Amino acid sequence: MQVPQLVRYGLVGTGMMGVEHLNNLAVTPGAVVTAIADPVETSLGWARRALGDKADGVAVFADGAALARSGQVDAVIVASPNYTHRSVLEPLFDAGLPILCEKPLATTLEDARWVAEHAARSPAPFWTAMEYRYMPPAVEFIDEIHSGRIGALRMLAIREHRFPFLKKVGDWNRFSQNTGGTMVEKCCHFFDLMRFIIRSEPVRVYCSGAMDVNHVDESYQGRRPDIIDNSYTTVEFANGVRAMLDLCMFAEGAENQEEITAVGDKARLDVLIPEGAVVFSPRVGFRNPKQVERRVVDVDATALAAGTHHGSTFYQHQKFIAAVRGEGPVEVSAHDGLMAVAIGAAAEMSARERRVVEMTELGFLTH
Repeated sequence: MQVPQLVRYGLVGTGMMGVEHLNNLAVTPGAVVTAIADPVETSLGWARRALGDKADGVAVFADGAALARSGQVDAVIVASPNYTHRSVLEPLFDAGLPILCEKPLATTLEDARWVAEHAARSPAPFWTAMEYRYMPPAVEFIDEIHSGRIGALRMLAIREHRFPFLKKVGDWNRFSQNTGGTMVEKCCHFFDLMRFIIRSEPVRVYCSGAMDVNHVDESYQGRRPDIIDNSYTTVEFANGVRAMLDLCMFAEGAENQEEITAVGDKARLDVLIPEGAVVFSPRVGFRNPKQVERRVVDVDATALAAGTHHGSTFYQHQKFIAAVRGEGPVEVSAHDGLMAVAIGAAAEMSARERRVVEMTELGFLTH
């Protein structure tokens, strides 16, 4: 498909993350928003405010199917509630449009597989939005690991200590039925990072988690929330590397929200976000002086101001628009999105059933 240098974007889902995409498209060279779709007028109002003076020139649709039929867009961003992704994507695939789909790819393995299969057959680029890959401090951290600076990677530890889930339209994110569970909805970002950094496939997963603090006194039309708010998850990979995720969603007072540590046979490497520090600690032998190197990775002020993901949404959009124009590859495929959902689904199963889950149980090869 021939795409002009000026790329006309449609947005399906104009809630909080949709508005973040609008803010980032506003500072992406060559991007223009021509259409938005959402069935909720309140959400459309948020989008209109984000668009500002340009809102009058943007077509508004009730759903993604109407937007896809309009002929007014060259590419589409899907930021609708997670459980709607498959139904939203169906007409977009039929229209042959390039798509950037927010994480998680879907909330069930069945739907995630469906999306991955259709994306593989689509002539247009399909990109799973995994913003955490594009945080500048994380980019440098990953590049150093892959360059061999810490030697052979043996252990990877990710800690996210953060705020509780925010309020969403219709309170859909309070229930695992709508989200796939916290380990899918929130943690797919980190399971994607594990695969990306380790460069191997998961073999088995063990998760211990529960809902201990957040939402315990809430009720929605007689339904009680059932989402994990803290957990430890261990993932073993086919190349022998082990990874661990430490999640706490009632620790918003933490100095850094994300802390990632990689340990190789020659050194340890840390990245701290939002501080932006990358810390290199080589092995020096017992009781020898430490030789720690610490630097702070700068992030463009415009990128930081355009969203809440440490500038990463901006950098992701520069890569995606290049892929739409045929000037760069798709860096995060639908298969990547599927695998992140699969690890999250295994973690949810493990936490519920209190046992180790083999990825082969979910139909995934482990070599």
